Amino acid sequence: MIFKDRKEAGEKLAEKLRNYANKKDTVVLGLPRGGVVVAFEAAQKLNLPLDILVPRKIGLPQDPEMAIGAIAEGFDGIFNNEIIKELNISKEEIKNEVKKEKEEMARRLKLYRGEKPPLDLKGKTAIIVDDGIATGYTMLASIFSAKAKGAKKVIVAAPVIALDTIGKIKKESDELVYLDAPEIFWSVGMFYEDFPQIEDNEVMRLLKIAYK
Repeated sequence: MIFKDRKEAGEKLAEKLRNYANKKDTVVLGLPRGGVVVAFEAAQKLNLPLDILVPRKIGLPQDPEMAIGAIAEGFDGIFNNEIIKELNISKEEIKNEVKKEKEEMARRLKLYRGEKPPLDLKGKTAIIVDDGIATGYTMLASIFSAKAKGAKKVIVAAPVIALDTIGKIKKESDELVYLDAPEIFWSVGMFYEDFPQIEDNEVMRLLKIAYK
């Protein structure tokens, strides 16, 4: 399945989430940056409040694009210990990468939210939305973050997810909602006709609308 853009993907995802529309105990959480665009469209369609979770991928020191783990707010991290051992990555290297990503996470949270406090997730159903799920590390970190914040139920929603990632997401969440799960999954962008890089200003613009 190929989506025109993130807006269309969010609208289609909302259709599969329609049972949660107008629920007072439910919130939508977008993952910056691209996931916020999808989450915004879904939240608007479902008439639900929108907020963010800011997980950060931990990449290989020599190849940042290759994920070896992820961190999120209130959650120290999940790591692929097999790869870490196989590639002989030291604890010091991991510590340095985590420190760097924690600083970026803090920067984004302050920039995106401004003075607005995060939505209270205690006793709530949290629908965590991204524009696609590849390895699943950042989504897993987000699930654990939402649980740490007191969410009673965690729904993971994405337009597309790698087929071999479904099992580990289902294991940690209460429900997984998706539109396509291809076996061949090189990147999230391959499932969109228009997949521009989303800048901080766009995330801030959408959140400003949602926060009103």
